[in-house]
Amino acid sequence: MNLKQSLLIAFVLGVISLTAWECYWRSQGKTPTFQDDNALWASTRSRVEKLTKDDFVFVGSSRIHFDVQLEIWENLTGKKPVQLAMGGASPLPVFRDVVRNTDYNGTIVVGITPPLFFSTTFPQAPPISGPQEKVDHYQNRTYAQRFNQWLSLPLQRNIAFVQSYEDMLAGNFDLKSLIETIKMGNRTEKPIMPPFYDFGVISEDRNVRMADKFEKDSTWAQTVIDVWMFCLQGNADMPPPDKEGTSSFFLEDLQIFQERGGKVILLRCPSANKFREIENKITPREAFWDELVKKSGLPAYHFEDYKQLQGLRIPEWSHLAAEDADHFTKELIKLMQKDGAINL
Repeated sequence: MNLKQSLLIAFVLGVISLTAWECYWRSQGKTPTFQDDNALWASTRSRVEKLTKDDFVFVGSSRIHFDVQLEIWENLTGKKPVQLAMGGASPLPVFRDVVRNTDYNGTIVVGITPPLFFSTTFPQAPPISGPQEKVDHYQNRTYAQRFNQWLSLPLQRNIAFVQSYEDMLAGNFDLKSLIETIKMGNRTEKPIMPPFYDFGVISEDRNVRMADKFEKDSTWAQTVIDVWMFCLQGNADMPPPDKEGTSSFFLEDLQIFQERGGKVILLRCPSANKFREIENKITPREAFWDELVKKSGLPAYHFEDYKQLQGLRIPEWSHLAAEDADHFTKELIKLMQKDGAINL
C-alpha cells in the first residue's frame, strides 16, 4: 500500500468517524451552539467602535445576559444591543473599558447582581480578573487570533459536537469538559464545589437562553442551585462586599461617560427563594442598591418595584426561563419608554 492510498483510507475513516459522532449527538437532541470564549466576546466588543448615540450596550453578569433578550429588544426598539455581560463577573472592568477606550456616547444598561457588583475591585479576584481577561484579549488580540475565530465560526454554526452544550446529558461533551467531570475525591479538608453544568444556550451575537433541560427537569436545576449555595454560604472563600470601593470605582467612570453625553440605566433582574434571602442578608437593598441609585442619580429598575416583573419562572433561583425572559424584556422596554429612560 503506497502513501497516497494510506492517506486516502485515513481521510475516509476520519470522515466516517466524525460523521458518526455528529449523528450520535444529533440523535440525542443536541444542536450547534457557540463557545462563549474570549474570541467571541472580543468580536462582539468590536461592534462598540461603530455604535451611535442611539444604540445600546449591556454590561453586567449572567442575569442581564439571560434575562434581556436581544432579538426582542431589537424588534421593539429598532436597535440591536451589544451584549458584553458575562457569568460570574462584575461589570466594572467592562464598563471602564467602554468608557475609557471608546468614544461611544449612547446608552449603557448595567445589570446589577449585588453580590458581584459590590464584591471587590481587587484585580486578582475572579469577578474582576475574568472580565478583565476578556478586555485585555480584545485590546491585544493578534491577526492570527482573529483569523482563527473567523475560521471556527462555520464549524460552531453547523457542527454540534464541536462545542459544549449541557455537559454530557447536560451539555459538555467535548473531551476537555468530559475530563473535567471526573472527580478524584477530596484530598483536603477544604470543601469542593459541586459540578457546575452549562445551563444556557448561546448564539453568535452572545444572546443566551436557558437550556430546556434546566427549565423542565428540577434535578438539573438543582445542580445549579447547589453551586449557588456553595458560593453564597461561605464555602468559596468569598470576602465581604466592598461597597465603598466598588461604588467609587463605578461613579468615577460614570462621570466621565456622562460628561461626553452618555446615558446609563441600572437594572436589577429577578432572583428567588434561598438565593434572594442570602442576597438580602449580605447585600441588603437599602444599604447597597438604594444607596447606589441615590448616589448616581440614574434611572433604575428593580424587579421588586414592578408587578409585571414579578412572578416569573426562575428554575435555579437566579435566571429566568426562556419564555419568561421574553416577557421580562418586553415589559422592561415598556417601563423604560414610559419613563423616558429610552426614546424610541
